[in-house]
Formats: sequence, structure tokens, C-alpha cells
Amino acid sequence: MTDFAQLHAQAIGAFNRHDWPHVLALAPYVLSMAPSHAATHYMTGVAYLEQCNLSRALPHLQRATELEPANIEFAARLARALANARLGNAAKAVAERVMALEPQDAATLDLVGTVYAETGAPDQAVLAFRRAATLAPNQPVFRYNLATALITIGQFDVAEREIETCLTQNPLFWRAHLAMAHLHRQSPTRQHLARLQTLLEQHDDDRDARLCLNLALAKGHEDLGDYPQAFRHLAQGKQAAKEMIDYSSAQDEAIFAALLRTFPDVQAPGSGSPSTEPIFVFGMPRSGTTLVERILTSHPDVHGAGELQNFGMTVGRAWNSPTPFWLDPAPSARVRNIDWPRLGTNYLASTRPDTGHTPHFVDKFPFNFLYAGFIARALPNAKMICLRRHPMDTCLGNFRQMFGEKLPYYHFSFDLLDIGRYYILFDRLMAHWRKVLPGRILEVDYESLVATPESTIRQLLAHCNLPWHDDCLHFEHNPAPVITASALQVRKPMFHSSVGRWKRYASELEGLRSLLHDAGIDTID
Repeated sequence: MTDFAQLHAQAIGAFNRHDWPHVLALAPYVLSMAPSHAATHYMTGVAYLEQCNLSRALPHLQRATELEPANIEFAARLARALANARLGNAAKAVAERVMALEPQDAATLDLVGTVYAETGAPDQAVLAFRRAATLAPNQPVFRYNLATALITIGQFDVAEREIETCLTQNPLFWRAHLAMAHLHRQSPTRQHLARLQTLLEQHDDDRDARLCLNLALAKGHEDLGDYPQAFRHLAQGKQAAKEMIDYSSAQDEAIFAALLRTFPDVQAPGSGSPSTEPIFVFGMPRSGTTLVERILTSHPDVHGAGELQNFGMTVGRAWNSPTPFWLDPAPSARVRNIDWPRLGTNYLASTRPDTGHTPHFVDKFPFNFLYAGFIARALPNAKMICLRRHPMDTCLGNFRQMFGEKLPYYHFSFDLLDIGRYYILFDRLMAHWRKVLPGRILEVDYESLVATPESTIRQLLAHCNLPWHDDCLHFEHNPAPVITASALQVRKPMFHSSVGRWKRYASELEGLRSLLHDAGIDTID
């Protein structure tokens, strides 16, 4: 027993020092003596999490929670890990268990709020963040997180007050400055440019400050019509973001090339799941996918499931190989061995219980265009819609937007020419899907949707076998939450100001335009 006590004490010491390798070295010995020791399972799970090994972390965190179901800390950390693993339904279920235990620790409530926010439950996120902010009113991060959740559910004025409180408590909370810049259109009488510029000059050695303040300044100068100055700040902000990632367009080129090899021929209708529920809306980010989702989910027969990454994860499990499909030397041969009905059924199961209560649901993950071949085989009755927008506006939109640095799908978006190269790959892949999946994907022009909304919406509904419903024309009244970068725009009626935005930056975008032109992409308005 003495050996156990000593080893356990050493493990606790290593855990408190954040010496994760030492925790993992000691844990097997402790667990061999006491296999049902909840705290050791918890420490082991956290250590694996800190070393970015989710697959090893989850069993230990689950075991710790099974052994001590009333331990709020254990359950909250499990919920966070499940959310990181994109197991949203499981994460929400554990988060509900945490909230039922009535936590009184602000940090735990904030963590649970983050789980809710990332798993498409913004109303619950607001409740958790608000309780955290009430328990610890002087913690600016809790105010900021509450504000972001309030933006998701359309409470912009309340969100602004929370951001102002956050900045009063910590004027160097850089993300809050960026969020504030996007809450309202800046004007000569209502703008914060001087404050932002002063902060940038004082903290230009701080990478996060350069990122957020430059992007906030870019937004302000664009609102005021100073486009050259806006672009300079935009480029400086995105450069600061690019320094945080390791990206090469060659990896994306390999992925797209593998997809062309995986589905080389015209695909006959698959023998997959017969379900007609899913409607996949995809396309380049900032091309109008959220707008189409809002239109479709205004129909009473359609539920918005959000930006699910479930299909790609289900494909990864069905691939049944340690080698990703883009590195497989013979992907077509492996595709022939996929159990397509099971793939489709597993995907549908992964969306429950959020789906299944309406005839259809929208899965609006932009990058599902990568998986169109898999979708066509696994779900032959599913509908697919791809948004197309003027290539210059699409690329500029990606450059103007700050996507999360931890989301590898978006790593191309931190450099203007990387965005152009990615757009070329996307355009070629869509041409390929058009050839091998004839009639399966409805390609919708964003500009047509804006110019002639009713006729385009009728086309959308017809493609989805949905009867006309007037609410689809008035999507701005849709009360559903919006967790994407378009949270403010899609709560307003259709507007035309984003069409041709690139022309304001024509001289700054000349290199991008040449790149696209040389690849055979039409950039003429």
C-alpha cells in the first residue's frame, strides 16, 4: 500500500507541475495496483489531452466519470474532450449531466458553455456563460464568451454591453476589440479607429494584438471607404495569423488529386442508405452557404443541423486503413470495399437526436464538397447544393474573414495567393463532380440568389422536393441561432452590397486575378 501511496503522490505532483510525460509514465503502475482509481484515470486522460492524443484520453476520462458520476470536474473535462473529438451529441449529453449537478465554479461553467457553443446549443451556452459571469463578474474572458454566444442568438445590443465591460476590465483583450468592430458599421461619428491605432502602436510586438487590431482597423477603414488603408491592415493582420500555423498548399493539392483518382468515372446510383433526410449545403467559405441554409430552414419541413463534420469523420472510420485516403496508393480499390449502406446509416445515426424530428435537415459544412463522391454513394437520395460566387469576391471574402487558426480546413485562408490556389483546386473538383455525378449537385450562383431571390429559391426548393413556402422568402425572421461568421448578415433582408466588393480593392487584388486568370478561371464581372 505504501508503494501505491508514493506512486500516486508522485503522479499528483507531476500533474500539478503539468509534467504530462511523467504522469503517463507513472499512471500504468498506479492503475495496475488500483484499476478503479478514478483520480488516476482522470489525470491520465488529461495528460493525453494535453499531448493531443484524444483517442487515448477519452477512455480514461469516461472511466473516471463512470467511477465518480457526481464529480463535476471529471464530467466537465469529458464533455470538453468529446466536443474536441467532434462527438457533439455525446458532448452535449455529458454537459447536461454537469449542469444537473449545479456547478458553482465559474471556470467549470465557462468550459461547459464552450462545449454547448461548439455543439450547436447556443441558448444553453448563454445560460452557462451568464452564470459564470455572475459568479466571477470581474473575469473579462467570461464576459467575452457570453457576448459571442449572445451574438449567435441575435442579441447584439446585450452582446455589445458585455464586450464593453470586458474591455473596461482588460483593455488588452484583443479578440474583444475585433468582435466590437464587427458588431456595428463604423461611421465618422461612431468609430474606434484612434483607440485601435494607439493600441497597435503600443503593442506591435504582440502577435495576437497585431492580428486582432489590424483586422479591426481593416473593418473600420472599409466602413469609412478608405480601401487602400483597409487592405494594408488586412494584409498585416492575416500575416500575423499565418505565423501561427504550418501550412503548405501542396498538402491540399494532394488531397484534391486523390479525390480525382478515387472517383474517376461516372458514378451509378449507389446502394447506400435510402434516407431522404439530408440536404448537404456546401461550397467555398464566404460564398453564401449560411444564407441558403437560413432560406431552407425557414421551411417547416427542414431543420438546421449546423456545420457538422460528421460525414467526413464517418468516412474516415469506413476507410478502415491507417493511411488517409489522400495518401493511399490505390484509393479506388479501397472504395470498392466500403459498405455504403452502413456508411450512410452511421452518418445519420451520428446526427441524432438533433435530427429525425422533421422530414429533412440541412448539414451546412462548407467543405463537404470534398466528400460529394462519398455522399452520392452512401446516401443516393440525399440532396446536394453547392454555392458558387464570383471568384474574386469569394477569395476576398476568405481573406477578410478571420477563421480559427486551430481549424486545419481553413489554413489556406491566411494568405491571399494561397486562397487563390485553393479556389483553383475547388473549381476543378466541382468540374469533376459535374462530370461524374451528373444531376446530383445543384450549383447556385450567389449573385442570382441576390438579384432574383424568389426564382432562385423556387429552384432550391424544387431540387429538394419541397413545396413552396412563403417563409423561405423572409429568412431574416428565422429565429434559429447562427454560429458562423455570417451571424449578423443573415438576420437582415437580402442585400446587394457584398456583390462586386472586390472592385473596391481591384489594384490590391491584381496578383490574385492574374493567378486565377492563368488557371483559366473567368474573373470578368
